[in-house]
Amino acid sequence: MQYRPFGKLDFKVSALGFGAMRLPVLASESGKVDEPEAIRLLRYAIDNGVNYVDTAYGYHHGMSERVVGRALQDDYRSKVSLATKMPHWHVKESADFDRLLNEQLEKLQTDHIDFYLLHSLGAASWKAMCALNVLPWLEKARASGCIRHLGFSFHEDLDAFKAIVDGFGWDFAQIQYNYIDIENQAGTAGLKYAAERGLGVVVMEPLLGGRLVNPPAAIQAIWDSSPIRRSPADWALQWLWNQPEVSVVLSGMSAMQQVVENLASADASGVNHLSAEDLALVERVRAHYKDLCQIPCTACDYCQPCPNKVKIPHIFELYNNASMYNVLDEARREYARMAMEERADMCLDCEECEEKCPQHIPISAWMPIIHAALSE
Repeated sequence: MQYRPFGKLDFKVSALGFGAMRLPVLASESGKVDEPEAIRLLRYAIDNGVNYVDTAYGYHHGMSERVVGRALQDDYRSKVSLATKMPHWHVKESADFDRLLNEQLEKLQTDHIDFYLLHSLGAASWKAMCALNVLPWLEKARASGCIRHLGFSFHEDLDAFKAIVDGFGWDFAQIQYNYIDIENQAGTAGLKYAAERGLGVVVMEPLLGGRLVNPPAAIQAIWDSSPIRRSPADWALQWLWNQPEVSVVLSGMSAMQQVVENLASADASGVNHLSAEDLALVERVRAHYKDLCQIPCTACDYCQPCPNKVKIPHIFELYNNASMYNVLDEARREYARMAMEERADMCLDCEECEEKCPQHIPISAWMPIIHAALSE
């Protein structure tokens, strides 16, 4: 296992971290974790050098923390730094901070949490948490020893990210980042902004929720053109580890094969490890993914609200994902879960949205095409 600096902290973190959001489950039900198998995977990863385990209050409908807590018994707790997250959406008053933390400590069977995050902060939730005096509470919890290091996870835009980074003396930040998302959310600019200020940076969604693992044939052909044999997942991980600002890459592993393969990738990782030719290859792949994007929607929401309640940006996202990432069945399942009045076939062809669209997309013309593709 390779180990990397973690911002300004005196701590070397394993290149690969175990994300406990996608543990193995029974009967495809997220709340029914296959506990013996999950514990086997976690302990195998730890036995092979992983020293950072990440969970959260809400993962697996509240079961992830319990399973992780049991996995870290038998002296495994002493071998890892444990991260979990405060669900700000459950905080209605300041007293909820202590209530939730105490519940998490109990579920995790530990007297302290090494890396504690405010979960999925954004501009509005950051403001709301500050109004409830979360910052003095965090300092008090850190001083008591039940929390060692403080951070936040993030899914909004770069400006909001910078404001939160600058708003408190954080130790680390957790961002969605991969070779597709270089300009989405915090992006590469956010990664560098946090690292320049001494924060450790934890990367989540390195494979874009698994969408970069089994690419369309045209993308796979680009990977295959390299004289170096790597799986698409390995290419994506190596691209992240190549960057010195990345502290640890989390992978949500649900099968032993994934653990074994990711451990091997981590063993072979390093800063500035990729050649100029390797990086050019990743650029070609990124560009081709963009070419596969059929509708140039930027999710600016100028088209919203639709007078007939059609969720236009979300529908475009599902359709684009199906084409770009070879996930048509997944897109169809998500489309089927949408409220009937929000789907593409509810479009009245009024073209009000098209007058507002900065990209000049013929939205009304796309709606029947998308409905036909996603409703089969």
